[in-house]
Amino acid sequence: MKTTHINRSIASTLAALILLSLGAAHSLADQTTGRRLLIADYGKKRIAIVGADGKTQWEHKIGPIHDLHLLDNGNVLFQLSWTRIVEVDPKTDKIVWEYDSAKRNGNAGKRVEVHAFQRLDNGLTMIAESGPSRIIEVDKAGKIKHQIKLQVSKPHPHRDTRLARKLDNGHYLVAHEGDGVVKEYDAAGKIVWEYAVPLFGKKRKGGHGLDAFGNACFAAVRLPNGNTLIATGNGHSVIEVTPKKKVVWKLDQNDLKGIQLAWVTTLQVLPNGNLVVGNCHAGPKNPQLVEITRDKQVVWQFRDFDRFGNAVSNSQVLDVKDTIR
Repeated sequence: MKTTHINRSIASTLAALILLSLGAAHSLADQTTGRRLLIADYGKKRIAIVGADGKTQWEHKIGPIHDLHLLDNGNVLFQLSWTRIVEVDPKTDKIVWEYDSAKRNGNAGKRVEVHAFQRLDNGLTMIAESGPSRIIEVDKAGKIKHQIKLQVSKPHPHRDTRLARKLDNGHYLVAHEGDGVVKEYDAAGKIVWEYAVPLFGKKRKGGHGLDAFGNACFAAVRLPNGNTLIATGNGHSVIEVTPKKKVVWKLDQNDLKGIQLAWVTTLQVLPNGNLVVGNCHAGPKNPQLVEITRDKQVVWQFRDFDRFGNAVSNSQVLDVKDTIR
């Protein structure tokens, strides 16, 4: 009888371990499925569309990258280098439009980098040029139709800006990484609102990973209520700030169970209010993307260190309409 009891105990233990193993495998699989994504990693030099089933639907080789968009026509707008922006038809992988900021409109011979761009409703393409410190809007032929000068206190071709977006009111919302400041410019280039990202009492620390710290803001998103969401970059956080510059919500580095945030990059607000947050340089133990509720519950996460690595700087969830990013 004792032998039978022991055998049954062993069998029960083995069954439990098998179920636990299956559950862990299922959990890992869930991290790379469930959302259709446009995603880029400049370390592995890959931009790709990944289906909700986790399969690669399209991919293209890239160099450094800090912005990307799936356009309404189905094409992908992204960059092949710090200066060359291309629009590619993923069905044919053919370049159908391109613009090189290193060669056009007075930039020849100057040091210039592009860290943000956007296809506008009128068909123009907005480009934020670091180095020249300007935002330009160009037509299909590359002719400038509008431009403003950016006001940067610590000018640098690599750090003047990260993401910049043209708002519905015609203003530009710009994350100035080097200055650690988000600024809103009107159509004439006048600053109408700005917010210096605080250090929250901490000391700066160099590097890019979990232990680094600063206020090198990467993205800013204007919400329907007039508040601004800011991805603080190496501040490891997302903050929501009112027009009067009050922080009314904050996602900190260790607020998500089992996840640590490193260089917080892209932000996307879904129609249900959930946030999709880019988590760059956080290492293979952490997801590169995470979707959370406003009460900081993890809904979905993406962690794929086979196709992508520790430099997933940009992403866009594709299977949800009417998002803000």
